[in-house]
Amino acid sequence: MKKTFFLLAVLIALGLLYWGFSRPNTARADKTSVVVSGYVPYTLARQIGGDKIALSMLLPANAEPHSFEPTPGDMVAVRRADVFAYVSPRIEPWAKDVLSAAGPETLVVEAAAFAAPSDDPHVWMDFNNAGRIAAALAEALAKKDPQNEAFYEANLAAFQAELAALDADYKSALADCQSREVVHVGHLAFKNLTKNYNLSLSSLAGASHDGEHSARKLADLVKFIRQKNVKTIFTEETLSPRLSAAVAEETGARILPLYTVEHVGKGDFERGATYGELMRRNLENLQRGLGCKA
Repeated sequence: MKKTFFLLAVLIALGLLYWGFSRPNTARADKTSVVVSGYVPYTLARQIGGDKIALSMLLPANAEPHSFEPTPGDMVAVRRADVFAYVSPRIEPWAKDVLSAAGPETLVVEAAAFAAPSDDPHVWMDFNNAGRIAAALAEALAKKDPQNEAFYEANLAAFQAELAALDADYKSALADCQSREVVHVGHLAFKNLTKNYNLSLSSLAGASHDGEHSARKLADLVKFIRQKNVKTIFTEETLSPRLSAAVAEETGARILPLYTVEHVGKGDFERGATYGELMRRNLENLQRGLGCKA
């Protein structure tokens, strides 16, 4: 009998340790607890919620969002959250497992549900969609924290104004360019962006990093670059540079980065790089790479 009680006590102690270590570090009783899947909802929630929310992100900085596997601790964090925000099951196929852990009082925001229909799941690359997603987050925060509704609405209005300025600058800066061919040695993440500004996009892989980078695909891309006399190729900051370096060596094209926002490097995460900041970097590099006059 004593042995049984001893084992039971050990199990209870281990359980308490597990649950304690699994709690998100950002939890604060006086703030709205917001857990997000990755950097897109993270940066938007941070801009809208400011210091009124306790924000945590499941996906580690620089991790690949399409193949991430949540831990038991992630499940606990989502269950205890006031708001859980993610992009979509297509971008984050693991989200269905996390959603099953959401608590009865957790408000769930699926960002893509508020975006215009598109065959490219990277819906936030359209500024109109980014505004709709931010509005959905502001509404969810206001429901959980009505006393700060005016604060969230003011931050949303500022973000909407920033998006309008971005759109105007993209239209102006990309209106007159030597080339309109955006060749991306990465996955198909920029279709919504290039479509909106009358640019043509070619990509080595599909919508996910899991696309096969076969020798045939690589050879076809090199042939396309030579035929179109493309002077610049684009890659993603968080991808291995080997593929883009190989293409550049074969074609003589220079390499410039583009930022998907869905995952960022450790430095950008620690600095809290915003959606607007990353999209302005994209504009600057598109201007340089395409030889735009503006």
